Amino acid sequence: MIEGLLVGFWALMSPLNIGILVLGCVAGTFIGMMPGLGPVTAISLLVPVVLTMEPATAMVLLASIYYGAMFGGSTASVLINAPGESSSVPTTFDGYPMARKGLAGKALALCAWGSFVGGTVATLLLMLAAPTLAGWALTFQAPEYFALMVLGLTAVAAFTEGGGVLKALLMTVVGLMLATVGTDIADGVERYTFGIADISDGLSFVLLAMAAFALAEALTAALRNEKVSEEAKKAARGDVGSLKLTRDDVREVAPAMARSSVLGFVVGVLPGAGATIAAFMSYAVERNLATGARRAEFGKGSRRGVTAPETANNAAAGGAYVPLLTLGIPGSGTTAVILGALVALGVQPGPRLYIEQSEMFWTVVVSMYLGNLVLLVINLPLIPYIARTLAIPETMLVPLILFFCLVGVYLVSFNTFDLWLLVGLAVVCVGLRLVDYPMAPLLLGFVLGKLMEENLRRALLVNDGSFAFLWERPITALLLAISIVCMLVPVAGKLRAKRAA
Repeated sequence: MIEGLLVGFWALMSPLNIGILVLGCVAGTFIGMMPGLGPVTAISLLVPVVLTMEPATAMVLLASIYYGAMFGGSTASVLINAPGESSSVPTTFDGYPMARKGLAGKALALCAWGSFVGGTVATLLLMLAAPTLAGWALTFQAPEYFALMVLGLTAVAAFTEGGGVLKALLMTVVGLMLATVGTDIADGVERYTFGIADISDGLSFVLLAMAAFALAEALTAALRNEKVSEEAKKAARGDVGSLKLTRDDVREVAPAMARSSVLGFVVGVLPGAGATIAAFMSYAVERNLATGARRAEFGKGSRRGVTAPETANNAAAGGAYVPLLTLGIPGSGTTAVILGALVALGVQPGPRLYIEQSEMFWTVVVSMYLGNLVLLVINLPLIPYIARTLAIPETMLVPLILFFCLVGVYLVSFNTFDLWLLVGLAVVCVGLRLVDYPMAPLLLGFVLGKLMEENLRRALLVNDGSFAFLWERPITALLLAISIVCMLVPVAGKLRAKRAA
């Protein structure tokens, strides 16, 4: 581990990687605080850019954007009660009441320190967990990889919020269907191209990611047509108050930070759970543990209520890298985009990544720790100035996103057909969003679909076309059993709710 850290540190110390790290942290912070935007949109926009980079540098940029956005998501939540992303929603419960009391600076400082602690603990736990998982997974063969892909897809459906399990499953199936479009590598036969030569090589991951997240988000924002609120205008003047934390503040929030860091990391490791669930769970845990006057403060400006979700969602962002880097399973919609970018770069995340490309792995780990340090140094003194960007109206943001989407997709293929396909898919995705269909399972199904098909074919080839490997190989059978459990968990929850009613 020490040797790996030294290798990663040495690789990160190049001027290019350091510059990319700082740039990603700053850009992620601004993106995270913009209501409606988030790391998924930002990373989707950057996919065409990172395809021109070395894999290690590309991962540093994507990772820094990711935890920068998680770090900055609290600013809009505290100041104007408009979370930049779903994982920052619990922060509004007590952050905005603190701002209304004139304690916005203290709330933002608690968020910054909580994010730093959560990210640091997650990085340390990633260093301990990843080598162990990679060691276990070295015995994996094609059947186990196929079962892992199935587990990743079913877990996303199981952890979907609001009871939308069926919708998530349907979107996963649509993603798997889109993955089959193009020429079959094994047989050389075109599938579902309808005679259109432009898609004979299959759909582009960049195009689908842009359509499902970045462009669809921009079109949805245009439909909202929201104007700058009075709260945003006040924040734009930099009126946030003192950022100083007292000794009593530190004593109050330190236990919550410790608990939320571990909880967030564990939840982040679960494929499909993500930072949003971690943030809500940590808030609920702290509220239930509090007694008397401290419990009464929740919802009215509790310091623990602000710190816990911000610590947990940043820890979950680090935890999501464990299944991504060691098993090749995305832990969230954001890491699904990162997985697609890695595959496009020719890097196959999975058990052998830690062994065969250890330099890239440790570079990412070191960049996560240094990135959290950079974010703390940047955010604390610049919070009053960063808050001024909240007054940027969506009428300016939407055209910029549209421009970058169209240019980014065109520069990948130099094909005008892709632009029409991008707009068409984005319109479909906007319609699906309006009826609450999630986009993350669609992208996961698309990214994992080709890998699933490839490993299933290998497994069948080795077993003479027999599906007996599904129950004869112990690890494969175990992973598929866990997948079935993940499918049954939400069904059982609904049955219990009906029985209770």
